[in-house]
Amino acid sequence: MKVAGLNLDIIWKNKTENFARIESELLNVEADLFLLPEMFSTGFCMDASEVSDRNNESLEFLKKISKEKNAAFCGSAPVEQDGNFYNRMFFVKPDDEISFYDKRHLFSFSGEDKFYTPGKERVIVEYKGIRFLLQVCYDLRFPVFARNNDDYDAILYVANWPEKRVGAWEHLLKARAIENLSFVFGLNRIGTDGNDLLYQESSHCFFGDGKEISQKQGNFVSAELYLEELKDFRKHFQFLNDRDSFSIEF
Repeated sequence: MKVAGLNLDIIWKNKTENFARIESELLNVEADLFLLPEMFSTGFCMDASEVSDRNNESLEFLKKISKEKNAAFCGSAPVEQDGNFYNRMFFVKPDDEISFYDKRHLFSFSGEDKFYTPGKERVIVEYKGIRFLLQVCYDLRFPVFARNNDDYDAILYVANWPEKRVGAWEHLLKARAIENLSFVFGLNRIGTDGNDLLYQESSHCFFGDGKEISQKQGNFVSAELYLEELKDFRKHFQFLNDRDSFSIEF
């Protein structure tokens, strides 16, 4: 399976322009699964009541481009539901099947926990035979939540992770791959946001041994995920059999 992530310079609080920019970037790129950054339609914005989707704007856009490209799309957007705001990661398949994960670990350093509601479910989506664990940005710092219970093959992280802390982002992505014997694809945004935070190109995909398998062309980073290779690797290195057992309370 080919996965391609768009290193998007998100325009602050401008859904229309971001949708147009994404469509333009997609014109000559093919993949089975496309990733878009965290809050791809608005930027990582704490003005939840102002920017959150109330009419499924971001979801409808993902459904539209998924059909056009005959590919799955995954990315997060701010959403209002029943009076609460969520940083919601959608996984949209071209047949209109929709799954979503609400970000569990809200970034208290920026006050995200004061405006958005944390998710209460760990979500795994299967697509073309590969099982994907959905995660958003700050979730990366919490390995227990992402621990592989032999129930997924790859982790998808979409993020707005600023340049000043990018070293942690890159090291933790590799660590999650190694400890979980899984593919890990981390897609970060680029550019500058409305808070003048700088985001450098730092998207990566790692194999279960920590080896980088992604390639970069233009504003896209892509990787081929060969499930049989991962199965063979896990069969040889059966480290997951020795993992600790635990439960997570929500």
